[in-house]
Amino acid sequence: MTSSANTRRRPRVLFGIGVLAVLAVASLSVAAAGRVLIIQSNSAGDSVMLIDPTTDKIVGEINGIEVGHGVAPAPDGSRIYVTNEALSTVDVVDVPTLSVIKRIPLTGPPNNIAVRKDGQRVYAAITGANGGVDIIDTAKLEKIKFIRVLGGVHNPIVTPDSQFVVAGSTGGYLATVIDTQLERAVWSIHFGDGEGVRVFCFEANPDGSTKRMFAQLTNLHGFAIVDWEQRREVSRVKLPDIPVAERNSEGIQGAPAHGILVTPDGKQLWSTSKFNSRVYAYAMPDLKYLGEVKVGLVPDWITFTPDSKKLYVANAHDNTVSVIDVAARKEITRIKVGQIPKRNATGVFPMLPSGTK
Repeated sequence: MTSSANTRRRPRVLFGIGVLAVLAVASLSVAAAGRVLIIQSNSAGDSVMLIDPTTDKIVGEINGIEVGHGVAPAPDGSRIYVTNEALSTVDVVDVPTLSVIKRIPLTGPPNNIAVRKDGQRVYAAITGANGGVDIIDTAKLEKIKFIRVLGGVHNPIVTPDSQFVVAGSTGGYLATVIDTQLERAVWSIHFGDGEGVRVFCFEANPDGSTKRMFAQLTNLHGFAIVDWEQRREVSRVKLPDIPVAERNSEGIQGAPAHGILVTPDGKQLWSTSKFNSRVYAYAMPDLKYLGEVKVGLVPDWITFTPDSKKLYVANAHDNTVSVIDVAARKEITRIKVGQIPKRNATGVFPMLPSGTK
């Protein structure tokens, strides 16, 4: 499918005073592999925004993607993949021009998206009773397979070694493990009745294989811990409570905790709390509680910079992104973004978007 006239619009690029000067020197955002950018979707809008973590300013915008849900960069930085809820497609964005070059039709309405480490496969979550995972061949830019998953899929997330993509089902109360080479389901873990799988992340062994999975479940204000080798849940962590009068009751949607991730250096795990409008930090591997940071209303997703120094929190009901200093456990600033920001991701881009140099 070729892009329409609307998807070929030139990128909208924004700069604050002094950005060019900052980019001229070695910095957090400029590495040997390329420039680091935070990709932020706006689930009630028609654009995806790019944030420069050096300046914490919006420096680019991808237009024409209505109700963009999941975002994921290609490992080589050449593309950004976005699930388009309005059209039930994966929209393929060319990074140098920030334009949609193809829309790949999906089996049904999508949620989140993931990319295999080698960049050859993209996995799109398909929601609903007849949902599952669509597999996309990135060389052909077409869907090549659909894997049915009980209860549909909310989030597909790739393990640290890319050997598996795990499909979390809110309706089926289980996580289905799909072998990325065989491209079929190989095992699953069932949580309690009514405990749909919302968001999860992984801890890696020294050799890069998966050690543990941390899963946020329906109505659980915390997360479950799965021993990967044993293929079973071994314990749970409950997030701290705050006075009921201070607790948020908006936008919970059965997920009081929605957003969890291990720092790239593997030293900490951070979790959001929609109830408390906070993010919480735990030391790895013992999960010793480290502290909290107050953020905006309904923190819905998180992503780190590659050096583990900054955390970006999408505040869905504030239309902002909180920027956290990880070491200091302190909010540095809040960035105004589009309507109902949810999924975000971090990408490294050797080929800079047009106009952002």
